[in-house]
Amino acid sequence: MRELKARAALEGVTLKDYFARIVQTALSRPAAAGGPPMRSPVPVFRRAKAKPMPKMRNAQLQAVLDVQDAADF
Repeated sequence: MRELKARAALEGVTLKDYFARIVQTALSRPAAAGGPPMRSPVPVFRRAKAKPMPKMRNAQLQAVLDVQDAADF
């Protein structure tokens, strides 16, 4: 930001006008050749081949978490 302010001052324009010119210049350039921009693939999560977790009631789950918390301290 300091560099932008300094460059705007050297050119004798406001920071707002300098920034607007930079953005307009960037947007007026043609897109890079080679087709549409690459999109990052959607992450895919697969289940590990392990035993399924047993069904637990909330109270049972809380008891397991309490034991783990106690072990951490």
